[in-house]
Amino acid sequence: MYEKIIKEIKSNLGENKDLNRQYLSSQIEVYKDHPYNKEIIKEISRMMWDCLSDDEKQEFIEISERENPILDILNDIYFDIENGNYETPLKKLDEFMQTFPAMFEDDKVSEYHYFTNPLEELIFRKYIGLKKELRYIPDNQPLLDLYYVYGFLLLESKQYDKAEEYLKKAIKINPVSSRIILELTEIYKVHTYTFNEYVLRTSDALKYAYYPQDIARCYRNLGYYYVEENQMETALALYIYSMEFEASPLAYAEIKFIQSKTDNMELSLKECTDIIAGKNIQLGPNPFILDALNELIEEYDKNKLYNQLLYFLELKFNLDNSSETLEKINETRKKLEN
Repeated sequence: MYEKIIKEIKSNLGENKDLNRQYLSSQIEVYKDHPYNKEIIKEISRMMWDCLSDDEKQEFIEISERENPILDILNDIYFDIENGNYETPLKKLDEFMQTFPAMFEDDKVSEYHYFTNPLEELIFRKYIGLKKELRYIPDNQPLLDLYYVYGFLLLESKQYDKAEEYLKKAIKINPVSSRIILELTEIYKVHTYTFNEYVLRTSDALKYAYYPQDIARCYRNLGYYYVEENQMETALALYIYSMEFEASPLAYAEIKFIQSKTDNMELSLKECTDIIAGKNIQLGPNPFILDALNELIEEYDKNKLYNQLLYFLELKFNLDNSSETLEKINETRKKLEN
């Protein structure tokens, strides 16, 4: 039904953009009470955008950039957050959210997502997949950051239910963001009767993670779970292995705590990986992510897009620390300098 209506509207468009705009405006009125009115009007709006001249499009973009409430509120609160003052930003966001209109919400034919880079989209398509037509949230509308920051501040103030609501809104926009998933696990760590959701979400974050710090945090999360389950050997193995990805004082403190409870138990790295593998826990970065990085690196290298190439080479080097990747990074930097 929806597709037939859109096809018919498009078939009535001609070469005269002014007439097309008038016709499209009339169709908004025609379909305002249709069961698919929301979806039809969105598509008509996209058609109307195509009817604008380049100057009109540029003018609209400039107005949007000047009047961007999401960017304005985020810029207003970041300084306080970075300096550990969470109370003032939370009050400002509480007020902001009371009047903030819904934006980029899924409808019957489209789903809206934002990915930081093409790697995240590849991960999404591999493990989540699309149920509807994909629509990208524009870079200049950081809705993902808004929900994430608000969820973080709510969590810090122990408003767990509301924090979960907004972090889940962020995850809906980017379901493979390990950073946001790991923030959500902090709620399940302290605000649920069991650790089931905590472990499941952490396992997802580990599957999607491509920053060493995120991988390390996943292993620390799992280490915490096994401490609570009184499986100290597994917990120790996870904390020790996490240090391969980030030399965290938190992990070091937990290692010392476990050893104090277990007659100074010692484990080699090989023993740690054997124990972790025995629990069917992913070891190191997901192989799919390494393969995807190699594909992206090959593509950008082939097309001589050296800035993008360097970005993904550095992501890969953070994961494999290989001399081959480092050599390629240095080569690419020289090409950018020339």
